[in-house]
Amino acid sequence: MKTATIFSRVAVCAALISAFGAVHAADEEVVRFGFAAPLTGPQSHYGEDMRNGLTLALEEANAEGIELDGKKARFELLSRDDQADPRTAVQVAQQIVDENVNGVLGHFNSGTTIPASRVYHDAGLPQIAMATSPEYTAQGYETAFRMMTSDTQQGAAVGEFIVNDLGAKNIALIDDRTAYGQGLSDQVAKAVERSGGKVVLREYTTDKANDFTSILTNIKGRNVDAVFFGGLDAQSGPMRRQMVTLGIEAPLVSGEMTRSDTFLRLAGAAADNTYASLAGVPLSSMAAGEKFASDYQSRFNVSPGVYAPYAYDGAWNMIAAMKEAGSAQPDKYLEKLASLKRAGATSENIAYDENGDLSEISVTIYEVKDGKWEMVKTMVSQNQ
Repeated sequence: MKTATIFSRVAVCAALISAFGAVHAADEEVVRFGFAAPLTGPQSHYGEDMRNGLTLALEEANAEGIELDGKKARFELLSRDDQADPRTAVQVAQQIVDENVNGVLGHFNSGTTIPASRVYHDAGLPQIAMATSPEYTAQGYETAFRMMTSDTQQGAAVGEFIVNDLGAKNIALIDDRTAYGQGLSDQVAKAVERSGGKVVLREYTTDKANDFTSILTNIKGRNVDAVFFGGLDAQSGPMRRQMVTLGIEAPLVSGEMTRSDTFLRLAGAAADNTYASLAGVPLSSMAAGEKFASDYQSRFNVSPGVYAPYAYDGAWNMIAAMKEAGSAQPDKYLEKLASLKRAGATSENIAYDENGDLSEISVTIYEVKDGKWEMVKTMVSQNQ
């Protein structure tokens, strides 16, 4: 009898707990963000850094107790590995759409973002991507927004820096034929010519290559003043080493994907005399950079990489638009996202132009000295 009574009480308690959980769930709105980036392979460190920034933002939003559509919102991240491959990215994009997410934070690469963006646009899903290729927002999709300065803006700054600051007149360009590498190199080439320099040679490789001896030997014979590479740190590291081995004294200049600890590790003792541009300002100069760095370190036990603060702001941009609309429904908050004006970690003046590009243009040039990245100069202006 006692045993039966105990079991009866247990059953009642279990039912009460279950009922409480059901009521609690009914009072909660689950808001899901789709996220895709390379999470395996040689570019996985980019994807992980970006995901960490998003995770930090969503955890902060959950702690804030935001109400959307009349219920307390609980933000979740649905992560998918697009392997930095355009075909895989389209498949992943459709999977994300099928999961009925409320918005998309990604992809990382331009080559994956551009084809995937059509899938999101057709589904009416707002997308804030890290991709920097001008083609992404040039498609005219009202759903497409950026987390960083575009390659058009960055390439102009880099080309001017090569000619005006480095005093280089004859420049060789190498790109990896990805949407990112080719797009950035195209913009650098235009800016070099506008600034009075000359592109005397343009070579091509892939984002899987690691032997550039033939290309660099050809460049060495042209006595260039600088070499620009549009591509990843997995290639620029070995490339810089091989430049030094071949006795090429010209500096290597590259984009933000080279501005990493991975490049320093791969280039080793040859890393000095390398320059890299980075969309945005140094973490120490960001509006709330020090706080972000501290929070990131406490949460993940590592220092933030290049992309984490921009991913963090991208997530908060979408959340802020939802808060203003009072809803997580895409058709209700999209207009608020387009007209967004807020202060974030990376800037006090976050806003979008009519194309979905950031209104504030900021580019910083870094140089490797004694095996460490040091800031050279920062350029900030408003997109006209």
